[in-house]
Amino acid sequence: MIYEALSCLTEEMNEYFRNKLKINEEKIVLSGLVNQDGSIAIQEENKIIITLVNIEKETAQKGNGKSLSTTFGNQAPPLRLNIYVLFSAYFSSGNYPEALRFLSFIIAYFQHKTVFNQSNTPGLDPKIEKLTFEITDVNPDMLSNIWSTLGAKYMPSVLYKMRMLSFDESVIREFRPAISKMENDNYPNLN
Repeated sequence: MIYEALSCLTEEMNEYFRNKLKINEEKIVLSGLVNQDGSIAIQEENKIIITLVNIEKETAQKGNGKSLSTTFGNQAPPLRLNIYVLFSAYFSSGNYPEALRFLSFIIAYFQHKTVFNQSNTPGLDPKIEKLTFEITDVNPDMLSNIWSTLGAKYMPSVLYKMRMLSFDESVIREFRPAISKMENDNYPNLN
């Protein structure tokens, strides 16, 4: 569900910026900032990188007066999670003003659209009822810790809390990677 939510967000934001800014390229990329070996994960500059930085359990559960065990029988209730998402402006050093401009675009985007649901986001996975985004205050110590933990040098960025994904065993689905035509031609017995 995390991948589905963040990839949908990436697609939505790219479409929005293509239309709004009259550009053809995709400026928003879903990626880590640094590979495990310490190398930079993104080869292209002048992008906004969406990175998951934390997952937390939602402690405020909605209830209707019934006990959760009565509501869900012997099954545990779905686990509700909040995801912290960092939007980093990865722009070349000579393009710093553009990095700040795109960071402003991100903030304006979430002022315009704070809630994602099936009616306003057709690409949203049907198992996701609703996602809401709120900007997170980050003090200088927290900011230093985030960037140190990520193993990257500071970039202009903004942190949002994405509420909330609901997890139960139904989110686990078989994954079969797509076979490209070239791979299929190399292995004719796969047909």
